[in-house]
Amino acid sequence: MTDTNTDAIEAAAFRRLLQHLDERKDVQNIDLMNLAGFCRNCLSKWYAAAAEDLGEPVDYDTARERIYGMPYSEWKEKYQKESSPEALAAFNANKP
Repeated sequence: MTDTNTDAIEAAAFRRLLQHLDERKDVQNIDLMNLAGFCRNCLSKWYAAAAEDLGEPVDYDTARERIYGMPYSEWKEKYQKESSPEALAAFNANKP
């Protein structure tokens, strides 16, 4: 497989991940953190870092808008729910 094909496949898989997360707005970031150890904000940081590595600076807010599909403040207002005490306890217990 060529590097170009590998990049195209990985980009398509990333776009599919973003589509999946967009379709599952009911899944809260704390749920993702507790189950997988990363969340939409982590993806935003990774996106900004990858852009920086390629000489294309992307600030954190722009990266979050790409990952969330809208400004973070809008997503938070529309979709973010209060975390349950159990979810917070699990998050705090699993911090590195």
